[in-house]
Amino acid sequence: MVAHAYTVAFEGVDARMVEVQCAVTPGVPAFAVVGLADKAVSESRDRVRGALSTLHIALPSKRITVNLSPADLPKEGSHFDLPIALALLAELDVLPRDAVSQSVALGELSLDGALVPVIGALPAAMAAAAENRALVCPAASGAEAAWVGGCQVIGAHGLMDVIQHMTGRTPLPPCDPGEVTATPDSRDMRDVKGQERAKRALEIAAAGRHHVLMVGTPGSGKSMLAARLPGILPPLTPVEALETSMVHSLSGLIDTGGISRHRPFREPHHTASMAAIVGGGRTAKPGEISLAHNGVLFMDEFPEFPRAVLETLRQPIETCEVMVARANAHVKYPCRFMLVAAANPCKCGYLSDPARACSRAPVCGEDYMGRISGPLMDRFDLRVDVPPVAFRDLDLPSSGASSAEIAHRVAKSRAIQSERFKSQTGLRQNADLQGAMLDKATDLADAARTLLTEAADRFGLSARGYHRVLRVARSIADLEASDSITRDHVAEALSYRLPKTTA
Repeated sequence: MVAHAYTVAFEGVDARMVEVQCAVTPGVPAFAVVGLADKAVSESRDRVRGALSTLHIALPSKRITVNLSPADLPKEGSHFDLPIALALLAELDVLPRDAVSQSVALGELSLDGALVPVIGALPAAMAAAAENRALVCPAASGAEAAWVGGCQVIGAHGLMDVIQHMTGRTPLPPCDPGEVTATPDSRDMRDVKGQERAKRALEIAAAGRHHVLMVGTPGSGKSMLAARLPGILPPLTPVEALETSMVHSLSGLIDTGGISRHRPFREPHHTASMAAIVGGGRTAKPGEISLAHNGVLFMDEFPEFPRAVLETLRQPIETCEVMVARANAHVKYPCRFMLVAAANPCKCGYLSDPARACSRAPVCGEDYMGRISGPLMDRFDLRVDVPPVAFRDLDLPSSGASSAEIAHRVAKSRAIQSERFKSQTGLRQNADLQGAMLDKATDLADAARTLLTEAADRFGLSARGYHRVLRVARSIADLEASDSITRDHVAEALSYRLPKTTA
């Protein structure tokens, strides 16, 4: 009789159920693992044999065959060790077959029988809950998996703990969900001297999840402003926290035993490859845009990124998801991020300063910013100049609103949007508005519509640009708790769409 255990294989953020079948038959002694297994899974037999030997469990002198079904689904990772061991122990009548088949297991085995934490515990728990099964995993991964709440999660320190639990000798208690308590961020918007216009732009962007491009001379405070953006964003909602943590779990970024409610802030270097930004590699892992899901992707020195890398951002910005297509994998990842880009106005950085600009000014500025294509530039909702701060202003006391005050206004704005979109699937912030919902949410006053139409004609706004101005104006109105969009709201939105550097 064949013994059955269950585990999962990962396809993007989805975990597909895998049946582990084990048969011990007469024949030449051997231990074979079949079912499109990669190198790490094929090596499981040696880790399982070593762990069982440490527990003084002898394998019979027969042929052991482990089949991972469905056989045409690629199996990758060391988390197949535990389910293979459980299926084998059930076939040897060491464990009750019902107890093994009624749970989903994942975990890497050490040669001494200890369970090593693995990636993907959170998606695995989601799959176990959908199948109405318990999840058995390493104790270090238990707090992460238990956050799902839809299934019983059993965390074990070693294979012997699992054996004692499944035989009823020493039952293990279910794991409690954990939550990361991050150290409060001491960086405050008031630390930035001057730059009130840039602060206002980031507040609007945070309210509606709009994309921002900051252009300014070196040392003007662009990176400093971006680093303080997470401090004005509201915490992740439970749904957003689960979505974000699913991606982070697959990338091995959850190592503290809990789920963070803080929005991710990713800042890749400008030498990052296309696979690092959008995802890819041999196993089609998520990239920076997916790791920034429901958070911020900050790309400093934006024109210095390779042109091909920048162009790959165009579709994910619009669709909020990316399909990583490789020869052996087609995986879809979510990427609902807020893009914040920073750039110098030219190669030397001092285009606006005649005393320090290079001899090629202003042509050097046109060439440098020309590295950003028109279609990509059109996707930035707000473009703001960040001028240098005078030395005498640096000695002045801090001014303007603090991060806590701005965060309060942003939270109130997002609460208004949540109420607006409560009956709309897939809509969360004003940046998601489109179609009939955009028309309904952006009912303009006559004066406001006249201004927008005239500006669109004069500056040649594209249809995308026209709609992005409407979305930004809606966010500005929400910050003021205004039901209608007035001429002033549209005028401010246009001022960020058509800055002096591009007018």
